[in-house]
Amino acid sequence: MKLLRCVVSAAGTILCIAAASALAADVPSVVFLWPAGAATLQGGNEKEITTPADVKPGERINSIRNVHNPSLEVHLPPADKAVGTGVIVAPGGGHRQLVWGSEGTDIAQFLNEIGVAAFILKYRLEQTPNYKYTVEGEALADTQRAIRIVRARAKEWGVQQNRIGVLGFSAGGALAALADIHFDRGKADSSDPIEQQSCRPDFVGLVYPGWRPMNLTAPKDAAPAFLTSAGLDDASHARATVDFHQSLFKAGVQTELHIYARGGHGGAIKPRDGIPFGKWHIRFQEWLADLGMLKQP
Repeated sequence: MKLLRCVVSAAGTILCIAAASALAADVPSVVFLWPAGAATLQGGNEKEITTPADVKPGERINSIRNVHNPSLEVHLPPADKAVGTGVIVAPGGGHRQLVWGSEGTDIAQFLNEIGVAAFILKYRLEQTPNYKYTVEGEALADTQRAIRIVRARAKEWGVQQNRIGVLGFSAGGALAALADIHFDRGKADSSDPIEQQSCRPDFVGLVYPGWRPMNLTAPKDAAPAFLTSAGLDDASHARATVDFHQSLFKAGVQTELHIYARGGHGGAIKPRDGIPFGKWHIRFQEWLADLGMLKQP
C-alpha cells in the first residue's frame, strides 16, 4: 500500500512524498527547524548516517549521525487522551550521535501513552567530523528554536503554550539544562514569527545528564526541573547533577532530584532487572502530575 510521508517546514509548508508502509500512523511528520538557506545551516549536500542504514519509513532507527538539517519528529497522542502538554525529547549520544530509538521513539511512545505530545529533537552534533558545531552554539540554538516552533504551532498540535518542556538524556540532558538557564522571552522586533516566541521551557527533565565544563548557574526565573541519575556507577554525572540541583535550589527554583544507588549510564526506560533506577520515568510522570501538566486543559 502506498502512503504519504510528509515533511513540514517550520512555517507549516507541507511536502508529501509517496512511500511504501504498512500503517500511516507509523510515519510521523517531520518539521525542519530552520528555513532553507538560513545562515546557520551547513553541509546541505551531506546525508545523515543512520543505524541500521537505509531504513524505510516507519522502521526503527537506533542512532543518527552527521546531522546538518536539524528537525523535530512529531508524535501526537490520541485526541481522547491528550492533556495539552508537549515535551521536546533530546536524545543523548555523547554529541557524536543521537540515540534515536531508546532515547527518542521509545520515550515518545511512553509520553503519548500518558497523553503528552512528543517532539523528538534532531540537533546538530559537536563531534561531527569536519564541522565546528558546538554544544553552546548550534546544538543549543536548535533546542531553543524547537521550543519556539512548538509554542508557535501549539494550537495546531493540541498543546498549551504554557505547557511546553524539554526532556533530555545524557548529552541531551545537558542541552535541557542549558535551555533552562539561557533563554529569552521572544524577539518582538523579529520579522520571523517563530523567533517572536519565547524559548523558555515551562519545565525540564534531565535523565543521567552528560555534563561537561560549562556555566550552569541558574537564574531565579529558570523553569522547574526534574533531575535523575544513578549513583556510584555513574558518579561523575551524579555529582554534577546534584550541583545543578543545588544551583536551582539556591535560586529559589522548584526542583526534584532522584539519585539512585546504582543503575549505570544510558538505557532510558529499559527494565533494569529490578534496580529501582528502572522506574525513573514513573517518578517523572508523578512529577508532571504534581506540576499540573497531566490535567486536561
